[in-house]
Amino acid sequence: MKMRMQIWSACLLAATAVPVAWANGGGPEPEMRAPREQTPEEKAKTLYNEGVHDVKKADKYQADAEKSTDAKKKDRAGHEAQEYYASALKRFQQAAQTNPEMPEAWNYVGYTNRHLGNYDVALSAYEQALTLRPGYPDALEYRGEAFLGLNRIADAKQAYLDLFAGNRQLADKLLVAMRGWLDVQKTSASADATAVGEFDKWIQERSAIAGQTAALTRDGAAASWN
Repeated sequence: MKMRMQIWSACLLAATAVPVAWANGGGPEPEMRAPREQTPEEKAKTLYNEGVHDVKKADKYQADAEKSTDAKKKDRAGHEAQEYYASALKRFQQAAQTNPEMPEAWNYVGYTNRHLGNYDVALSAYEQALTLRPGYPDALEYRGEAFLGLNRIADAKQAYLDLFAGNRQLADKLLVAMRGWLDVQKTSASADATAVGEFDKWIQERSAIAGQTAALTRDGAAASWN
């Protein structure tokens, strides 16, 4: 009798153990698959997005530095901006190395280098972006601002004219940058007064033309209807 009870107890334990096993997934443990390795294009895109995240922070700090009237806050914001531009540059360089056919990465290699004061390096990166994507509007506008940083006024003017023919919004953005550059030059003792005066006149003329032809663009026409 005692032997029968032991056998019956063992069977009962085995019977109750089965539902528990199946409740936890049942059967053998599933095979763990290794995560799929990213393609170079996917890796480059991830790096690019990380760089854009840093650029947005850098641009915000840069804007804070430009509008701040407190010397310490201005310096602090400027330092933060430079740190984030440098961090973003590393990401974009890695993205461009991982996928050399990615014009967006080259464009931002130029953008971050320009903000770090490396204008010649920036121009080379913009040229690479434009080689991969001829007429790339963002690269044309950024390159125009780099020309300003190098005092290459004739090239900056041409950049504006190229944009004016194809992308009025970015042309207007470059014109704003030109006015900012001009304001700095007017207070610089080393600036060529004649060249500054001629550029000032050119900017005024282009602003007038832009205003006169604004209604001919789709956005201008829509604004005039409202």
